[in-house]
Amino acid sequence: MKYCFTICFVCGILIVPLLSVAQKTQSPVNVGATFLLINPDARSAGMGDVVTGIEPDPNALFGNAAKLLFAGNWGISANYSPWMRDMNNNKSNLGYLSAYKTWNGSEGVGLSMKFFDHGQITFRDDNGTMMQNYHAVEYAIDGTYARKLGDHLGLALTIRYIRSQLGAGAFNGLQQKPGSAVAGDVGLYYQNSADNLDFGNRYCWGISFTNIGTKLKYTDDTKRQTFLPMNLRIGGGYTFVHTQEHQFALAVDINKLLVPTPPIYKVDAGGQITNEIEKGRNPDRSVAETIFSSFTDAPGGFQEELREFTVASGLEYTYQHQFFARVGYFYEHPNKGYRQHFSAGLGVRVKALELDMAYLMPTDGSQQERRTLRFSLVYNISNDK
Repeated sequence: MKYCFTICFVCGILIVPLLSVAQKTQSPVNVGATFLLINPDARSAGMGDVVTGIEPDPNALFGNAAKLLFAGNWGISANYSPWMRDMNNNKSNLGYLSAYKTWNGSEGVGLSMKFFDHGQITFRDDNGTMMQNYHAVEYAIDGTYARKLGDHLGLALTIRYIRSQLGAGAFNGLQQKPGSAVAGDVGLYYQNSADNLDFGNRYCWGISFTNIGTKLKYTDDTKRQTFLPMNLRIGGGYTFVHTQEHQFALAVDINKLLVPTPPIYKVDAGGQITNEIEKGRNPDRSVAETIFSSFTDAPGGFQEELREFTVASGLEYTYQHQFFARVGYFYEHPNKGYRQHFSAGLGVRVKALELDMAYLMPTDGSQQERRTLRFSLVYNISNDK
């Protein structure tokens, strides 16, 4: 178990160059309710959006809820991010609330809610004439039950209700309406420590399947349904130089969306794209079939499948278990979304209360992301208090 993080870290280093050598002909994977993928936690955002390998707290409910079994007795968190304010005038923002409670040292429950406010969206016809303004919002409400399978291993199940209100009315001949879906997460998490230095070096690993659920439907056309961002996350972390004064923690996450890769369609003699697939697989599949086939359906073969992995990595320095400095990097291939950014973060803890801030600095050059701030306030009571 103690070498699992080393394996994850090496894999992360190896995947990044492999992702950049494939052909530049593939398309990004398309999903709905993408706000579910946004990491709301400022602490992990400061470490490149790595989730699994950092110490557990109430925000663990976002990425791998099995971590709450090792977080303490109970805790709550509030998170906020003004979203891409320099890119639009909609005053978009992201909010996330979470809470958990454990008992008997072996069971726990958690509740969380994520809310994304897109602001005002203007709908226009083909001539550019404004049809209506719509205040678009999306939210998800979660409930979690977790149980230890041993002293160092935990399992968690999460049920989630999702509401996506992006528009209403008739557009392009279709009656658009808000979409709803139900999804679930499964998380497995292992944590232990090695007898090194003053306090023992913590190491951990985890695997989680998130947003596994029904499709989103925004119209009455049954053929126009959108997959949720079903995701596989594998990661780990290791704490070293663990003394009374100083502590360093290194963590890596590898993610893969479990949704169809868009196929390549044939082009007719007139240059128009047809409905006949030239390479790849038909994306109109069931959820269960899609999850298993998502590793082999890319029209570009194995190299394109590699490009669909994202890598998050981060480093945290702690002084006297009260002051925190963090850096990280997140990588996604240019043809698969092009989210790439450095991040930095600071935190301060006073007894059970912790305040964190993160600053994301995009490096992709594609304008897909902009500089973003995230804030988190966490109150966590450990079992020894």
